Amino acid sequence: MKKALKIVFSFSFIVYLLLLASILFLGSRGFAWDGMSLTDYIRQSSNFIPFKTISMYLQALSDGRMNMDIPIKNLLGNFVLFMPMGVYLPFFIRKTNSIILFTVSTTAMLITIEIIQVITRRGSFDIDDYILNMLGALIGYGIWRSGFAGRMLR
Repeated sequence: MKKALKIVFSFSFIVYLLLLASILFLGSRGFAWDGMSLTDYIRQSSNFIPFKTISMYLQALSDGRMNMDIPIKNLLGNFVLFMPMGVYLPFFIRKTNSIILFTVSTTAMLITIEIIQVITRRGSFDIDDYILNMLGALIGYGIWRSGFAGRMLR
């Protein structure tokens, strides 16, 4: 039974990675940036100030000046998107069972994703995306470390 569960878990990881790649790198992000140089694109689309985007979306939610689905999708989406990675990463790469190695590995992965999104113009480099993605991954890691997921798969 556990072998079958591990196969299903492995298959679900592949599906998760495909969905993640699709969400992060595919699809149109608009044409407003087409005529810009990469330097101008980075300057215009990047946020290096922690909590700037998060606070803007929270303010927009509270005063109703923005369509509700935009801040909710961005805040919750970025948070939830990497929760599964908190379980998958320590399962498949045992060395990341340590919180320090998990955090370093996840940080490297998230920064790489942010850089790829900027270079391909499929998104922006936003430190708040990193914060929300990392919080989601750490919650997933906490679920893994609680033993619930691990007991099912061992």
